Amino acid sequence: MTAKQPPHPYDPKPVLDLIASIEADLQRLKGLVEQQVEKFDPANPHNKAQDGKLTEEGVECCYRMFDEGKSRYSVAQQMKISFAAASHRFNNWRKLGGSKRQRTLLG
Repeated sequence: MTAKQPPHPYDPKPVLDLIASIEADLQRLKGLVEQQVEKFDPANPHNKAQDGKLTEEGVECCYRMFDEGKSRYSVAQQMKISFAAASHRFNNWRKLGGSKRQRTLLG
């Protein structure tokens, strides 16, 4: 009969270090995603220029709301623009391919 060998000693430090590294990476990723979510804000003052017209960010914000299925009325209210302006943006959004359009980055 052969004697049982003792189990290999287990060092948890490398595993704990890896978990800590993964957690740190996830926190950084979460921060980046949260920043993107914050930028998609209909009430953000950067959505409008001083003359009251929509900036590129404002136009993209409208388009993203249409991507989500929001109505022109809802977009008009949330963006604080006229229904006619929301309708104009809706028609442009459709011409660009609707929800299949090429999204632009929000700055």
